[in-house]
Amino acid sequence: MKIMIAVTHLLGTGHLTRALTLARAFAAEGHASTVVTGGMPAPHLDSTNVSLVQLPPLRSDGVNFTRLLNAEGLDAGEEVMQARMQALEVTLHDLRPDVLITELFPFGRRVLRAEFLHLLTCAATQLKRPLICASVRDILAPPSKPEKAHATENIITSHYDAVLVHSDRAITPLNISWPVTETLEDYLDYTGFVAPPAPAPHPHHLGSGEILVSAGGGDVGTDLFAAALDAARRDPARSWRLLIGGTNAQSRVAALQVDAPTNVVIEPARPDFRHMLHHAAASISMAGYNTALDLLQTGTPAVFVPFDAGGEVEQSLRAKALAALPGISVLPTAQLSGDALLHHLAQVMTAPQRSPQTNALDGARKTVEIVETLVSARR
Repeated sequence: MKIMIAVTHLLGTGHLTRALTLARAFAAEGHASTVVTGGMPAPHLDSTNVSLVQLPPLRSDGVNFTRLLNAEGLDAGEEVMQARMQALEVTLHDLRPDVLITELFPFGRRVLRAEFLHLLTCAATQLKRPLICASVRDILAPPSKPEKAHATENIITSHYDAVLVHSDRAITPLNISWPVTETLEDYLDYTGFVAPPAPAPHPHHLGSGEILVSAGGGDVGTDLFAAALDAARRDPARSWRLLIGGTNAQSRVAALQVDAPTNVVIEPARPDFRHMLHHAAASISMAGYNTALDLLQTGTPAVFVPFDAGGEVEQSLRAKALAALPGISVLPTAQLSGDALLHHLAQVMTAPQRSPQTNALDGARKTVEIVETLVSARR
């Protein structure tokens, strides 16, 4: 089969990471996989055996997801938006995929509604209409008004064959964060959590005994890194490592290094982060989908500082659910300080050891199985 996944990450890189994990799983089963990405380039992510098509890139203005900026940081005008729609149409026409997957839309990315609907309309007019699936993570941003949920459901019933929910129904059913009607329920297929294969220990034991501080791949985490530096000053006997993401990671690293204590290493986010977790004394991070799964797979003691700017609730809900496990603690950003980090670190590092988790983490493979079954049923 030929698979086309359309994804646009606007702040961090979690959505693109998940889309690439799915695409690699399809490729591993012999399916030609193409990811059409509309966010800023993220060359550190693994795109092995996946074809990448880059649209004119967009990012959000911080947590203001209604204002879209182009690659130069300027307001994205109509010319950029039209170029993106044209590129999507051309890619669809050239690939003629058997399966089209839209990541997050229509449950999110409403600011890009026009281009996604254009893509769906073009797919419907192909001689052989592809199977069309929505791909969503475990927890969504709840709709602010009932009308938004109704509009989403109308798009699903008009254009889609299935909704792939990348979670375990027993742990985080979709209705925790989204109103699921009887009609919508009929479209849902739970895949389990989508994680890449569990990382092996780092070949050079990098990160051994360190406190690893990360905030994903986006231009976020300023307050978290500041608090971590303060904590490191109060904890001189231990080594700390701050991994900085975002398009301007180098300049952020340089700014943080100005007054960093000698027991801190500061560098851009790195692709071997997951392997380093095996050796770390503990992790301090936000609670994004992919980072949370990395920590479950490695069993590393973890302090979550959920991203909650702009009224975001997704990470807080996820962190609170995971905090029921040993060695995981949640520190709200309103309480964030160096002292608070040290207090929470002491809690998780003295808690009973948490075994690495493997159950319900093969969602990428399960997604391939579900999609293969759906395609076979249409023939």
